[in-house]
Amino acid sequence: MSEVRNAMASYIKQVHKTKRPVIITQHGKGVAVLLSASEFEAMQKKMELLSDVQSSLNQLAKGEGILHQEAKDKLLKRVPQCR
Repeated sequence: MSEVRNAMASYIKQVHKTKRPVIITQHGKGVAVLLSASEFEAMQKKMELLSDVQSSLNQLAKGEGILHQEAKDKLLKRVPQCR
């Protein structure tokens, strides 16, 4: 951890340059991850999308889904400029 404190600016530059996270370890075990704000936001969006997909799959498994054409019709009614 003391190495991280002393080299934080260097790690931030590395994350920004490589677009890859840096794993921070303590006693040989990963305890934290340093990544760029833009990468974090992108990851959050992906997780939200995957959560939505999982919710949709769960609804379909329960028979709560609707046909593609019905979904398309509902969407087009809500967003008329897409016609």
